[in-house]
Amino acid sequence: MAVRVGFVGAGGIASAHMNALQMLDDVQIVAVSDVVHERAESAAARYLARAYSDYREMIASEGMDALYVCVPPFAHVDQELLAAEKGIHLFVEKPVSHDIEKACEIGKAIKRNNIISAVGYHWRYQSNTDRARELLQGRKIGMVQGYWMGGMPGVGWWRSMEKSGGQMVDQTTHIVDLARYLCGEVIEVCAAYGNQVLNEVPQFDVYDVGTCILKFANGVIGSISNTCILDVPYTVGLHIVARNLVLEMHGDLKVIEPGHTEVFAAGHNPMFAETAAFIHAVKTGDTSGIRSSYDDATKTLEVTLACNESAKTGQPVRLVS
Repeated sequence: MAVRVGFVGAGGIASAHMNALQMLDDVQIVAVSDVVHERAESAAARYLARAYSDYREMIASEGMDALYVCVPPFAHVDQELLAAEKGIHLFVEKPVSHDIEKACEIGKAIKRNNIISAVGYHWRYQSNTDRARELLQGRKIGMVQGYWMGGMPGVGWWRSMEKSGGQMVDQTTHIVDLARYLCGEVIEVCAAYGNQVLNEVPQFDVYDVGTCILKFANGVIGSISNTCILDVPYTVGLHIVARNLVLEMHGDLKVIEPGHTEVFAAGHNPMFAETAAFIHAVKTGDTSGIRSSYDDATKTLEVTLACNESAKTGQPVRLVS
């Protein structure tokens, strides 16, 4: 019997997930909601699904096994809560919110209702992430350096701290999450942000440059920097430094060892891999293939929000979880 899937949000990232679902057997997209009804109708028409402009009506009316929530950070209101109360399993795009209290409320509802959850940190599913974990096995990591250096997304909500949480929360979260996945839990952060170039952009109140120093529980020291001032893509990735080993991860993986350097091309589509793992879990109850649950993703959110707090106060922030 086909897994019946609905979508809240029908933008670009939702379309990518819909395309991935179409590559799987026994999956049916049955409903799509979006605040722009024409966008919901267009997406729904592709899959012979029903279109809604009100997600509450969709969740109440449709018999769904799983729901993909693909909305901006500020728009996580009660979609996950309503779905969880109905026993609908959840795939949530990152970041899960820009409010830690809201994320914790949703996390409790997921646990209370025994909901299978997955979050769209697709870097965890890259084949080169598996290779990096293998290479790091038994080695002591010294430090990590992360980067998200590029331009400003065109959507208006991204330019508002109140709506997006800023670049560290909305984009660089991928790099923070990958650092957690490969290097361990973060216990303290200290950040500095600035507005250097984009002050004249209308309704722009996020920071256009920033760096955060991270202390990990196992002693690893990290720095993660981001900027949105560039007109061309520059670099997005994570570098890991261990004794006699450097890993440079940018989709491709560059492995540097004494007397030997090798580059491994990016392998399979990680967005398909994360979707396949989620749908398999919904079908079978086996969640072992899910690499980012809602609870785990909330820890990444906690780190990025702590970076924002540190930049605001000028003081280090100790993480409580």
